[in-house]
Formats: sequence, structure tokens, C-alpha cells
Amino acid sequence: MTGMEEQLADYLMMRRALGYKLTHQARLLANFVGYLNDHGASWVSVELAVAWATQPVGTDPVWWAQRLAAVRSFATYLRSFDARTEIPPKDLLAHRARRVAPHIYSHDEIVALMTAARCIHSPFKAATFETLIGLLAATGMRVGEAINLDNTEVDLDNAVVIVTNTKFGKSRAVPLHTSTVAALDTYARQRRVRWPSPHADSFFVSTVGTRLIHTDINAVFRKLIADTGVGHDRERRPRPHDLRHTFAVRVLLGWYRDGEDVQARLPSLSTYLGHTKPTSTYWYLSAVPELMAIAAERLEATEVWS
Repeated sequence: MTGMEEQLADYLMMRRALGYKLTHQARLLANFVGYLNDHGASWVSVELAVAWATQPVGTDPVWWAQRLAAVRSFATYLRSFDARTEIPPKDLLAHRARRVAPHIYSHDEIVALMTAARCIHSPFKAATFETLIGLLAATGMRVGEAINLDNTEVDLDNAVVIVTNTKFGKSRAVPLHTSTVAALDTYARQRRVRWPSPHADSFFVSTVGTRLIHTDINAVFRKLIADTGVGHDRERRPRPHDLRHTFAVRVLLGWYRDGEDVQARLPSLSTYLGHTKPTSTYWYLSAVPELMAIAAERLEATEVWS
């Protein structure tokens, strides 16, 4: 292991101790360190950082900016030990990704997807995906959070699931509606019959008794979308993650229509969804025209009486 590789290992260990996972960044930085070694460089220079970040030529500038951002953070750490280290300026290769508006599923579309899942040729696989889609729609959980659930984290007696090992390293309790509890209980019974001794402790298991993985979920979901025609008129195919967006939008719409103080209640929704700050949740106002229109109406009503 070279000196730079050892420093990278120390850097990743320090950041992970602070709660960052850095799975993607670790791969990028390992590649960057290899690039430096290939060029005989023993410290980070802006020239080499940019040359590496802009590979391959012709790709999206957003990708270049993300690669350079990973190097910038690592270089800031290295500067504490080696004064020769050059930290790439923040405005170098600056480029913000355009956040695409999510697909907001209608009630009928969610029902159609669950009905299509019920028709999957394997009865157990059908039950797994019908229940998974229903849970995502009813709770707004991330897909990764749902498939990472272990049996011990699904407390049906108290109508709650405990989400651990989240995107930001925090845990939270997600309450369940009685109908959701009933659906999860039905699936758990089917799973125990199909897999009395599964190969994983996960609540959701595959047809071979292992934990579900993103690749398989996305493949099944793409077929369900194609079979149902949901979102056929959109430029981008609806995703499983859009069920989370749909949940958040429906909650916000309900609050606005009920005359609730959305600003005051937003932190509670952020906590429920596992966002680090309310601004991440409030983004839905600009992403969904219907929400923006309601917000504008509320603002106008306030101004009339102020």
C-alpha cells in the first residue's frame, strides 16, 4: 500500500466515524489515487485533479463536478499533513445537476401497479412485490430502507417499523396504519410458510430466501410500469423512489387544503421522512405545480388579511 493509499484509508475511516457512508466516493477516490500513482505524483495538484475529474471526455459536466468535489474534500484533509497539496477551487468545473420533477402517482396508478405485481408468475414473488410497493406508498420510506428491514425491526404488535442504517446514518420510528399492519402480517405469514429458515434475517426475502437487491427491484418495477402503462406519456419512466415523493406531496397537499400551518409542521414531516433539514422536504413545492399553486393561494389569502 502506498502512502497516498494509506492516507485515503485514514480519511475514509475518519469520515465514516462521523456517520458518512462514502461508498461511491470511496470508489472514486481509490481510482483517483491510482491515477496519481500512475503519474508518479506524491501529492495532489489542481492540474492532475482536473485531468482525472474530466475523464472520460464528452460526459456530462455534472459528473465531472461530482468527481472533482470528491477530490476537493480529500485534498482538504491531506493539506493538514502536506503543505504541497493543492485544493481545487470550488468554482472550478462548477455545475449543478438539474433536479427532475418526480412522477406523482395517482391512487389508481398505485392500485394498478400492486394489481400487476399480484399477477407475477411466482406466487411468493408476487406477494413480495405487492407488499413492498404498498409499504413504500403508505409510508414514504426509501427503497433501500425497506429492503434493509430485518424481522426484529418490524413491530406489528405496536404498528411501527424501526428504520436503521439510513442514508444519513440515523434511525427513526415509522408508524403504520392498521391496513398496512394487516398487509405486512399477511406477507410475514406467507414468508414463514415459503421460507421457515431463510438465508437472511430480512423482512422481505427473494424467491431464493435472500435479501432483496436494488437491481432486481428495478427490473421488476420496469416491467410493471410497462405492463400497466403508468407514466407512458412522461419523458422519464416513473421510478420506485417516486412513491416516496408521492407520499410527501400528498401529505403537504392535505395540510394546505386543511388550512394547516405547513411551515410549522414541516419539521415533523422531515423527521418522519428521514431528511436532514426541512429544505429537503420543502423542495416538493417547486417540483409539483399543484402544490405551488396552493401555496400561492394561501400566500394571497394571508396578504389580504394582513
